[in-house]
Amino acid sequence: MANVNPFRPVAPPKIIESAFTEDQHQRMLKVVRDNGPWSLILAQHFKSPEEVVATTSGTIPEGFKPTWDMFLSPVFRGYFAQGHTSVHPEIEDCFYNSKFLDLVRGYWKAEYARPENMLFNIQGPCRGSDTPHVDATRFRGISYQTSPVWLMNIMVKSGLFEHWRAKKAQVITWYYKGKVGGGFTYWPDGLKAAPKQIKAPMWSRAVVVENEMMYHTAEASGPSAQRNPAGLAINSMMRADPGDPTGWQITTDDQVIQAIPEEEFRFLIHWGADIFSDFADLKRTLDHSDDIGHDQVFDMLVADLRARGVTFEVPTDPVTDEAFITLLTRTYDPGKPAIFPPEPEETLAA
Repeated sequence: MANVNPFRPVAPPKIIESAFTEDQHQRMLKVVRDNGPWSLILAQHFKSPEEVVATTSGTIPEGFKPTWDMFLSPVFRGYFAQGHTSVHPEIEDCFYNSKFLDLVRGYWKAEYARPENMLFNIQGPCRGSDTPHVDATRFRGISYQTSPVWLMNIMVKSGLFEHWRAKKAQVITWYYKGKVGGGFTYWPDGLKAAPKQIKAPMWSRAVVVENEMMYHTAEASGPSAQRNPAGLAINSMMRADPGDPTGWQITTDDQVIQAIPEEEFRFLIHWGADIFSDFADLKRTLDHSDDIGHDQVFDMLVADLRARGVTFEVPTDPVTDEAFITLLTRTYDPGKPAIFPPEPEETLAA
């Protein structure tokens, strides 16, 4: 039976200012405006509401059927780089970033690092989440290219797969001018300890962190009456407003459901790197001499469930079986935060 992972990053998050130059910021923003529309994070990474629950803290009552409406949040995503490759040559300097590589090597006290991916989240007014999450944890042989996010998060929650867990680090940067909320809430000492917050306004402010091992969430942002736009659906999209050179729109079935002015636009840039302690660590990853595959993962999970005395039927397709996903979620749930900061409201705005 596995030991429950305490979910603490390898080192305390490090806050930095002026992560990107203003020229880099403007070039990245132009890519976002020119290449939309962009779909919801939920739509990109999850096939069912049960998979969403598996990535967060807390569970749902036995027998209760979750729905998309429980999790819909107007936060949209795209990628600047994937698989160690910049998708947009005009911002290659932002991805192949020596400054960031130095930061994450120092954060881990490691010899080697390589850029792995670079994504962005865009949003207007949005409620916060009372179920913080960890980012999809990678393992040697298991990554988002081959595996669903929920499985990677169950693997790390179980504590069974530490031998294969990849070392990762991120530099997460925000651009947000809003006057209500929009900060970053995180639990660097585990869910039972008090959280910390980075408060807005944030303009090229960033944090160096290991987000796969630290629960975190975005603080609510914008006027509370605008945080849950009517008509939001799993197929909603976000795009540049063709009638406003700095504005944005959320659409559902090509119908505009919300216009977002520049002052309420929150832009997050998530740069991620692979970390290798030394050459032996690098070689083990590159030659795939110590990878784990799906069959071994599920064999180990099934054996652990049986060791715990859990009664269940082994599914024919455990990757998509919603009942099995719910069982794993309930078994390895780390619980909800002991302390959660209050949501920001207009009356609290500076």
